[in-house]
Amino acid sequence: MAGGEEPALRAAILDAGLGAWLASAAPRIRRIASVCTGAFALAAAGLLDGRAATTHWRACELLQALRPAVQVRRDCIYVHDGPVWTSAGVTTSIELALALVEDDLGHDVAMDIARTLALPLLRGGEQAQLSQALQAQTTASHRLRELVAWIATHPNEDLSVDALAGRAHMSPRHFACAFAAETGCTPARFVERTRVAEAARLLRQTQWPQERIASRSGFGSVDALQRAFARQHGLTPQAWRDRGRHPATS
Repeated sequence: MAGGEEPALRAAILDAGLGAWLASAAPRIRRIASVCTGAFALAAAGLLDGRAATTHWRACELLQALRPAVQVRRDCIYVHDGPVWTSAGVTTSIELALALVEDDLGHDVAMDIARTLALPLLRGGEQAQLSQALQAQTTASHRLRELVAWIATHPNEDLSVDALAGRAHMSPRHFACAFAAETGCTPARFVERTRVAEAARLLRQTQWPQERIASRSGFGSVDALQRAFARQHGLTPQAWRDRGRHPATS
């Protein structure tokens, strides 16, 4: 079920009886999914009551207000609860579709499709709708916007202040001050959050041991990975991985 602008969606649900049709059709199908505000149609059909679900970040509060029985997950790209899958904004439908492929055909097939589509990375469902990199780019200058994008896709490179300042052609002191002023985050904190996000993705999408994940995400050791995870999520990497095996209750 795809979404749309609120007036058209409201008309489709209330006037055209879309919610009633979905409610009658749902028992006859293996699974049902929504993209963006399409979740409101599923909600109108009662298909989200008692389930975890998500929608576009701008509409999460409205969905929760209209359907208190829904466990709205505001910070997820997509949510899988039983036969119901919901995703956030329109572009997250790519991750949702690949998650459905993986559910049917396995991880290798989904990753092959992701490579064919030339995706820069395949985000897990629990990654934030508004990524740290995108939020930082909103207020950053052109020079730092490009650097932020580079950091996000190169977490295992040398991301020290000196190295980043060199890439930005600035002195370390000037770079550190400019980065914090323009992005609202110090370089060190931004790098740590970037590396934790990459480690979280690898924990969900691979069976690699933590030593390999720590190396690929830019942490010098498993201990450094675990301490960063504890600071950001209050969980160990293994607990994060285990929680991902039960997406409806995570």
